[in-house]
Amino acid sequence: MSDSVTAGPAGWVNLPDVSEKLGVSISKVHQMIRDGQLLAVKRDGVRLVPAELVANGTVLKHLPGVLTLLRDAGYNDEEALRWLYEPDDALEGNAATGLGGHRAREVKRRAQALGF
Repeated sequence: MSDSVTAGPAGWVNLPDVSEKLGVSISKVHQMIRDGQLLAVKRDGVRLVPAELVANGTVLKHLPGVLTLLRDAGYNDEEALRWLYEPDDALEGNAATGLGGHRAREVKRRAQALGF
């Protein structure tokens, strides 16, 4: 994977649209990002969230825990995004897609192992 992960996520959602998808205020979205419940990165000066992370009107169930593990391992938001979208055949795609399915436990195990 290249240094840029712009092509990693299938799509991006701006924060006002995340607010609408989740049915919460924009200030709540900002709080979720600060609290590590959601991941947002700047692209062309605009904070964006990978669309897969807010599918079906909710944040992926295991995302906050994995973000905590990655931050505990010293990852910043860009590095966490890169890790989530690094291709991985064992996860049938990447960690981000694994979080939304039966591979979530393996994704969490791998994130936890980064701290050691």
